[in-house]
Amino acid sequence: MATISNLFVDAGSDYSIIVTIKNSAGSAYNLTNYVIKSQMRKSYSSSLAYDFNASVYDASNGKIKLALTAAQSEQIPPGRWLYDIEITQGATGPRKRVLEGIVTVTPQITQT
Repeated sequence: MATISNLFVDAGSDYSIIVTIKNSAGSAYNLTNYVIKSQMRKSYSSSLAYDFNASVYDASNGKIKLALTAAQSEQIPPGRWLYDIEITQGATGPRKRVLEGIVTVTPQITQT
């Protein structure tokens, strides 16, 4: 079962967060040779999705980086979104959801 963690994104701003993925014993998951994917959607069945720039940040310590550029976050309508992070060993190995939750996107006030 995936761990639950909620995120907060300011629309129109650069965003990044580093999360640590742990196994059931509480040890950091070794992410060497893993592919990371992460999306947010308005609902579980929504066809509209926004991709996080997801990557392994520190493989041996189970760290994943999620990021959005200011231009990317500006395109996401304010409100609550669902997200998850899935890891796949290599290109074709088993896929596992390791983190999920709600992303709250707050609207941009200052506009240039």
